[in-house]
Amino acid sequence: MDKFLGGQTARVLERAMDGAALRHKVIANNIANVNTPNFKRSDVQFETLLARSLQDGMPLTTTHPKHLALTSGDPAAVQPRIVTDRSISMRNDGNNVDIDVENARMLENNVYFEAVARQATAIFERLRTAIKGGGS
Repeated sequence: MDKFLGGQTARVLERAMDGAALRHKVIANNIANVNTPNFKRSDVQFETLLARSLQDGMPLTTTHPKHLALTSGDPAAVQPRIVTDRSISMRNDGNNVDIDVENARMLENNVYFEAVARQATAIFERLRTAIKGGGS
């Protein structure tokens, strides 16, 4: 059933949307703490982890226990990870949040989420067209 409903591409897109949603929360938290002394901003690592997994190649489905798997990575299994930026602050209160940078990151993340959502929608539109037999 999973393979029919968009397969691995749909799962990767779902993970990408999960990563973008988590990044939105993390950026919002950074903005909310812009004036908190000693607060260190956080970010979400996902795209680099996904790209690394995709470089290893997409795993092929095996139909027999003696078939060899050509890759060990599953891009759909990549999980977003929150990391704290402990870089030195230019502010006297030890906080390293730059509100302008966070706002730009929020905008960039929104564009990324919308692009991934459009790709996911396109997969389901193609499935719907196939189910209907290609007609409207």
